[in-house]
Amino acid sequence: MRRLIYFLIPIGLILPAPAVAGDADVVAVESFRENDGTWRFSVTVKHADTGWDHYADRWDILAPDGRVLDARVLLHPHVEEQPFKRTLGGVKIPEGVSAVTIRANCSVDGHGGREIAVALEP
Repeated sequence: MRRLIYFLIPIGLILPAPAVAGDADVVAVESFRENDGTWRFSVTVKHADTGWDHYADRWDILAPDGRVLDARVLLHPHVEEQPFKRTLGGVKIPEGVSAVTIRANCSVDGHGGREIAVALEP
């Protein structure tokens, strides 16, 4: 049994540890009401993107009941650009909704990072 233990320890030291990118966090949000009544959101996201296999791939605009009203798909990793800001316009907010929550999504871990609630001023 002793030989087995000595054999396993060196292998554990040689194998690479999995990359840990953490949660995708929303760190800032700007919202603007357009002349046509739709909304434009500029959202800053921070995530330790490691490449195509693990990156922040989307952010969502949520109604108070949790419905996704719209989403900005992020088409590539932002390894060298952290945090990064992207904008989505033409967002239709249902009548009666006066606040939304913005959350980011990771291609591996899903959502679960920092979210920001935004009051929508008429």
